[in-house]
Amino acid sequence: MFSIRKFAAIAVLAALCAPMTAMAAAKNSMMMSGKMMPDVTNQPSRFSGPGVYTGKPALQVTLSMIVAGGGPSNFSTVTLLKGLTGDKFNAEVGKLTKQYGKAKVDNFIKVFDFVVSDSLRIVKEKKVALPSTPQPDPHNGPALAGALWSAGQTGNGFNVEVMLDRAVSHPIHVQVMDDIDKKYGIAPDADYHAILTTAMKDLASVYNLKS
Repeated sequence: MFSIRKFAAIAVLAALCAPMTAMAAAKNSMMMSGKMMPDVTNQPSRFSGPGVYTGKPALQVTLSMIVAGGGPSNFSTVTLLKGLTGDKFNAEVGKLTKQYGKAKVDNFIKVFDFVVSDSLRIVKEKKVALPSTPQPDPHNGPALAGALWSAGQTGNGFNVEVMLDRAVSHPIHVQVMDDIDKKYGIAPDADYHAILTTAMKDLASVYNLKS
């Protein structure tokens, strides 16, 4: 039988839990409704949680990344990673290989190469003028890592798709993802975003970059 004592115990428990529930709800509300950076919305991204950048692309940073990878005609993801990681390149590749497996890391490199070539193709078709001067210095790995990390900030942390939105604009990023899916499939596209996220977080840790 449901006794008054049991009712009282449930009431006390509810009273104790109510503040914690309210705090959790308030925290979730803050995460979902506020503190996003300008031009960043709470729309869901395809692979990386909430965060879509709707502003103008940071083309000087994009150009710096492309030059660091060997330039528009000779871009290589491996060259870019060597520039970003310096003497920690082998350690980072080893970590990613252990974490994801060699096949996925190889696919990540292949997809990243395609992302740059496809983005440049679309930019040319849309007659988007790239700046004449990269910023930061493409040969300064820590500075470029910092600029890319900053480009991925939402106000609630890092989102790799916001970084890619800022690199080329959200519509072009979406078009490139559709092209990846057609050429390689959705799973390699998801792996590309996941591995790039991990690599960026590793760089943030090495260079003590802050959100």
